[in-house]
Amino acid sequence: MLILNGVVHPMDGPVIPRGFVAFEGEKLTAVGPMEALPAGAEGPVLDAEGGHILPGFIDAHCHLGLFGDALGFEADDGNESTDPCTPQLRAVDGVNPLDRGFREAREGGVTTVLTGPGSANPIAGQFLALKTDGRWVDEMVLKAPAAMKFALGENPKSVYNDRKETPVTRMATAALIREHLAKAQEYQDKQAKADGDPDQDMPDYDAKLEALVPVVAGELPAHFHAHRADDIATAVRLSREFGLKLVVVHGTEGYLVPELLAEAGVPVITGPCLTDRSKPELVGQTLDNPALLHRAGVKIAICTDHPETPIQYLPLCAAMAVRGGLDPEEALAAITSSAAEIAGLSKRVGTLTPGKDADVVVTSGHPFDWNGSIRAVFLNGRRVK
Repeated sequence: MLILNGVVHPMDGPVIPRGFVAFEGEKLTAVGPMEALPAGAEGPVLDAEGGHILPGFIDAHCHLGLFGDALGFEADDGNESTDPCTPQLRAVDGVNPLDRGFREAREGGVTTVLTGPGSANPIAGQFLALKTDGRWVDEMVLKAPAAMKFALGENPKSVYNDRKETPVTRMATAALIREHLAKAQEYQDKQAKADGDPDQDMPDYDAKLEALVPVVAGELPAHFHAHRADDIATAVRLSREFGLKLVVVHGTEGYLVPELLAEAGVPVITGPCLTDRSKPELVGQTLDNPALLHRAGVKIAICTDHPETPIQYLPLCAAMAVRGGLDPEEALAAITSSAAEIAGLSKRVGTLTPGKDADVVVTSGHPFDWNGSIRAVFLNGRRVK
């Protein structure tokens, strides 16, 4: 397949004012200016007609497929709010790939998502990364698990406070997380001591602790839902205590403590920005947050938190960050290359690099120009729009 005559945003190099993208099967094979198009190149041709050619967009945090479109309790599989700590839950077992949101994601150019449980629980369960086209989840998975979801702040407090159960304070939320992480370390130590030593007994199987062992080993990223600056600081504090591979999700007041995040090398998945201030911890919400974090040296991605903002509006969320002062190419990176790096998927997606997955979006104008349209979307080399 050849896509010709477009403004190419490879995201691993400079913008090409008039270029091409080629792919064969599921992989990209060549990217460059039109004058470098190989002689005799063959295959179906799509003329971009001066439009823009980009990598498929990546939503680094959402709940796609876990909260059903236009449905209530019968399709609400995002929060197991019967137990505040459920690390053993796997999003792969709850996603409905036939939910209409997946079609709308593809139509909006979103080809990869990180999706998983909501923020009712201090420890909610495993996120996964998947492509947005398929009939069953197993054929769509890029990485499972992709992260362990934690939550701080008002959400876990409000869920369990209504039931007169713990946690009802920020202290209790952090204490529950700390307790389970410490138990996971102890469980891991017992496993290590028993491995190959016939005189040592393996600890009894514990599904929760098994799920947390890769987290305390620093192998599985810990995605912490945190809006307020003090909650962000708690996430950093816990990550330092246990050696976690921390990613802050939302980080609404991150701009108030950017030096803390930059010094700790903690990336932030910002957003959603297209919502109201529905709870007190969103009082500091501002479109400037991504730009201020980026200027402070914090790696950022931009998310929709679907269904909070419908997933097809991911490019609009990035455009709003530009309105808040973020450089347009950095905003594109926040939904392509930087999002892929934060998600641990940069070997497969996020840039138009030969050898990577042929996930390509063709737009009639700049993707942040809302008067333009998405003309074509290819996912794993197959046209899905």
